[in-house]
Amino acid sequence: MFATIRLVGKQYIVSPGDKITVPHVEGEEGTALKLSDILLVSDEKKVTIGTPVVKDAIVEAKIISQHKGEKITVRRYKSKVRYRKTRGFRPLETDLEIVKIEIK
Repeated sequence: MFATIRLVGKQYIVSPGDKITVPHVEGEEGTALKLSDILLVSDEKKVTIGTPVVKDAIVEAKIISQHKGEKITVRRYKSKVRYRKTRGFRPLETDLEIVKIEIK
């Protein structure tokens, strides 16, 4: 069984037991989340496609950790005026573990 979910503006294909890294989601480590923005659910027998979301479908996830991601470097450049600027930042990320997918 797998599902396609939309979380923080991005789409992820998940199955029970998967561990995914997503942009920052509010919550403490060990907190359970119920995600209801599910676009597609598939089990062994049938596929349910939402219009735009699947009604009565829930994906339960657990927050494993909150951390900073890889450093992203941003460079600016203007030709002919010797302007060069380099900055960087580390975005906040959340690790989630998918506990179960259910359709009511």
